[in-house]
Amino acid sequence: MATLTLEKKQKYQRVINILALVIPIAVAAILGIRQKVDLGAWTKVLPHVIGVINSLTALLLLAGYYFIRKNNRVAHRQMMTGAFILGALFLVCYVLYHISNKSTPFGGTGTVLRSTYYFLLISHITLSIVVVWFVLRAVYFGYSNQLTEHRKAVKYAFPIWLYVSITGVIVYLMISPYYV
Repeated sequence: MATLTLEKKQKYQRVINILALVIPIAVAAILGIRQKVDLGAWTKVLPHVIGVINSLTALLLLAGYYFIRKNNRVAHRQMMTGAFILGALFLVCYVLYHISNKSTPFGGTGTVLRSTYYFLLISHITLSIVVVWFVLRAVYFGYSNQLTEHRKAVKYAFPIWLYVSITGVIVYLMISPYYV
């Protein structure tokens, strides 16, 4: 029985590792396609939807943190599940926008403003790639009731995911005046 459990854990770990590699590679490949697909004018609202999704994700992450501190595991799980679902929705909206619209260049001027924007953007993108593995592990360990492993994953997943969500909102606010 212990061998079966170990094999099952290894299977899930392998799936998590594969997804953590495939998701960012697939997104990068999709974004690298220069020919845009005409999905209609409705896709122009997606950056605003993404800004709202990132805001709600940050709020759910903070609420989840609050609830676990209050030892309310049910509410914590609901908040974190909501944040995970929003993350998936974000990914869909992000891909739909970028396969159908050209990237919007940052129009801000001044060394400090431009440096701040690009620092936030680059750190946001880099950490959004890194956090996938931690979040998938945290969700798996949480749902499979492996709380010791869940806590280890969350030690990194939570602050990185919160940073990615908040910087996503800040980057959106900084570039939103330049959307056509």
